[in-house]
Amino acid sequence: MAGAGISTPSGIPDFRSPGSGLYSNLEQYDIPYPEAIFELGYFFVNPKPFFTLAKELYPGNYRPNSAHYFLRLLHDKGLLLRLYTQNIDGLERVAGIPPDRLVEAHGTFATATCTVCQRNFPGEDFRGDVMGDRIPRCPVCTGVVKPDIVFFGEQLPQRFLLHLTDFPMADLLFVIGTSLEVEPFASLAGAVRSSVPRVLINRELVGPFAWQQRHNDVAQLGDVVGGVEKLVELLGWNEEMQTLIQKEKEKLDAKDK
Repeated sequence: MAGAGISTPSGIPDFRSPGSGLYSNLEQYDIPYPEAIFELGYFFVNPKPFFTLAKELYPGNYRPNSAHYFLRLLHDKGLLLRLYTQNIDGLERVAGIPPDRLVEAHGTFATATCTVCQRNFPGEDFRGDVMGDRIPRCPVCTGVVKPDIVFFGEQLPQRFLLHLTDFPMADLLFVIGTSLEVEPFASLAGAVRSSVPRVLINRELVGPFAWQQRHNDVAQLGDVVGGVEKLVELLGWNEEMQTLIQKEKEKLDAKDK
């Protein structure tokens, strides 16, 4: 399970943090409160603030860090059953984790849906519009096209239901960089069998690690990337990790040229 704490080291701004460039960009829209960006009622009246955020987070602006590549390494070694992420920045995909190993609980920019005729599109189709500060429109019915990010009150993606079979099967749970405050995602931390160790890598104790500890819980508190790197070292995977990061960096450099 992963949250915003794995993405802030990549420079992803929090739209709620006064002082961040993104927060200032959004101020010009006079939003009643920051969360309104993710409310459908507000979106239909004024989609501009959401697309300002979308422009910032659209795949290609940021790069994965060691935390993402650690999860990719777990996949490469055949150890990753599934990665449940709350993040909408798509950095798990950029790090090379295949979509079938991912549950993007709060949605993704990789796909988009027309709010009127419900047709589905690849998110990439609308990159030009979003980057050019234009509201994306459906080529068929001209309705506003919304990336498949989960707004307040919307159903989570169908794939989220995989947790019903994934969590009882897991033999180890990593919880990395999340406050475990947003439901129903947060409850997943309690969904593994009681014999299964849960490892928290986070700034502080959160959720059941704070108020319902199990005897086999492990917590590595402090800087998230530092915590992941410490684990990689204990596993003896330093060299593989460096090779993977270098190889992926070269791929992304070539793509950016």
